[in-house]
Amino acid sequence: MLTGGRGDHISINIVGAGPGGLTAAMLLAHRGFKVRLFEKANQVGGRNAAIIRNGYKFDVGPTFLMMKFILDEVFEEAGRNIDDYLKSVRLEPMYRLQFNDIRLEPTTEKEAMLEQINRAFPGNRDGYDRFMTSEKRRFDLMYPCLQKDYATFSQYFSKAFMKAAPNLSLGRSLISVLGDYFKDEKLKFSFTFQSKYLGMSAWECPGAFAILSYLEHAFGIYHTIGGLSEISEAMARVCREHGVEIHLNTPVKQLVIANKKVRGVELDNGEQILADETVLNADFGYAVKNLVPPGILKKYSPEKVDSKKYSCSTFMLHLGLDKIYNLPHHTIFFAENYQGNIQDIFKDKVLSEDLSFYVRNGSVTDPTLAPEGHSSVYVLVPVPNQKSEIDWAIEKKNLRDRVIKALIERAEMTNLEDHIREEIVFTPQTWQDMNIQYGATFNLAHSIMQMLYFRPRNKFEELDNCYLVGGGTHPGSGLPTIYESGRIAANLISKQHGIPFQSKNQQI
Repeated sequence: MLTGGRGDHISINIVGAGPGGLTAAMLLAHRGFKVRLFEKANQVGGRNAAIIRNGYKFDVGPTFLMMKFILDEVFEEAGRNIDDYLKSVRLEPMYRLQFNDIRLEPTTEKEAMLEQINRAFPGNRDGYDRFMTSEKRRFDLMYPCLQKDYATFSQYFSKAFMKAAPNLSLGRSLISVLGDYFKDEKLKFSFTFQSKYLGMSAWECPGAFAILSYLEHAFGIYHTIGGLSEISEAMARVCREHGVEIHLNTPVKQLVIANKKVRGVELDNGEQILADETVLNADFGYAVKNLVPPGILKKYSPEKVDSKKYSCSTFMLHLGLDKIYNLPHHTIFFAENYQGNIQDIFKDKVLSEDLSFYVRNGSVTDPTLAPEGHSSVYVLVPVPNQKSEIDWAIEKKNLRDRVIKALIERAEMTNLEDHIREEIVFTPQTWQDMNIQYGATFNLAHSIMQMLYFRPRNKFEELDNCYLVGGGTHPGSGLPTIYESGRIAANLISKQHGIPFQSKNQQI
């Protein structure tokens, strides 16, 4: 560990109170830094916030909590026990996968999982054991690579990466890798839909991301009572206990930059708040185009940022219902022609006639999400991002009605329209209006050339005294990796200033 004093003489500005910014704030404040956090909204959380309407509570974004051990570690490293702040429930089965003719309910209980596979997909049982064994090895090798900062090219070719490289399935897609374990196409889909967490097609997603489904089966899926937005609220509570100044309703207009060094932030009201270091938790594409004065960036100029590959977007319905339907906590409904549906979204960038969608019926687990006897339902439909030519002013109502029809017919939510008491619709335009580049809900795509060293780095390579956290930077999209981005940034800043810290991330 490092040696040195506390960091109370060192000031940190953090732009954005999403999960990455909150993680960095709570860790840095615990280590004694003077931390200010600026958030444009009236609440913390960013895409991990909540919407509350007449007693119905909806998570804005994430609803799956996986790799919970990272979140536990972050709280521990901030000097807190997560169980004092949050109550989490492990879901078994984890979710339901519904095809037109087959239903699967994956579980972390091995024998039950093998029995399900054998019943639904005869002849594929042995592949599950091989999958768990091989992907555990891959994860054990990859995880240290995801925890590194990649500030220099030499770090890319670290000992950890060179050891992992032969196991990355470079040049192979996720669907191809799953073919090593399973013969049945629908069973492969059951272990590839997780690529949607990255906003990518399983036919384009790098094969190494087979570890995503492994992580679910190895470590389980959790729900946080009150919704996953409670994680952000708990982090904010820890931040305030450590003296973080959280400024809500305080948009940042731009970074204050001199000689390629970030000196602080300029608020919308013209006030400049200077600091020794600045952490950016805004959407990466939006941040470099709007928060950095023109002409400063070269590698990430507006033109080059626009040319990057971006994830898909999402069409979402939040429904407050006056009844609770008999549907699991999580259900994924696959289109009949799933590959065609994926091609529509990612390649052709059109609205698919054959929808895949996800439903969180959280009230079957968590009665706090809605009034007694009522339910809060979250529906997500992957759709093309704003690089498409879809006019959402025209398509919003049409797709909403199609989704309602699909819920009635496929999710067996009979008479659904009669039970809707609150309704909120999100389109890609909604996400774009929230300062998310191209409405790409899952940020920059996770292609090989936009990962690790080739993804925007936690210590921003184009500006000094500037650090990046969030889904658009390394290690990538999804709550666990966003927490890790905040931890990496906090550890880099602490190391830079000689401030001692204890961290389970031993790669910094």
